[in-house]
Amino acid sequence: MTELEALRGMIDRGEVQLGVHIRKMNTPGSPVYRQGENVWPLSLLLVASLLGIWLVHFYVGALILAAGTIYWVMKIQPRVKQGVFERSAALALENEANFDALWAKDALTLYAKLPDGTERAAARKHDWRAFVRGMPDSGF
Repeated sequence: MTELEALRGMIDRGEVQLGVHIRKMNTPGSPVYRQGENVWPLSLLLVASLLGIWLVHFYVGALILAAGTIYWVMKIQPRVKQGVFERSAALALENEANFDALWAKDALTLYAKLPDGTERAAARKHDWRAFVRGMPDSGF
């Protein structure tokens, strides 16, 4: 069993939590970035606001912009963040090369609360393989 397989098992059992740096992963050039869920909805909101200003009145455009922004922050952005997390986690846990690349990019973290109450965490400056090997019941 490899360290990545052991880590997958610990994540599935809820013993370890995988953290993803959403901002780093939700930028152009990232393998999980989707322009359609980031650029186009906000562009449409801006165009609708400008059309409201041009066709009706400044206050209508401002209202469209305010309501659209609130809707974006409350409804759409959490779905985008969840999607980025899920795609990043799937990519990272696919194979060791992907996990190593994302780990080196400082896009991943690991956290575990052990049964005795102690907490362990690992980020880029730590060795994730040593973190997995040091966990109880890791098989190593």
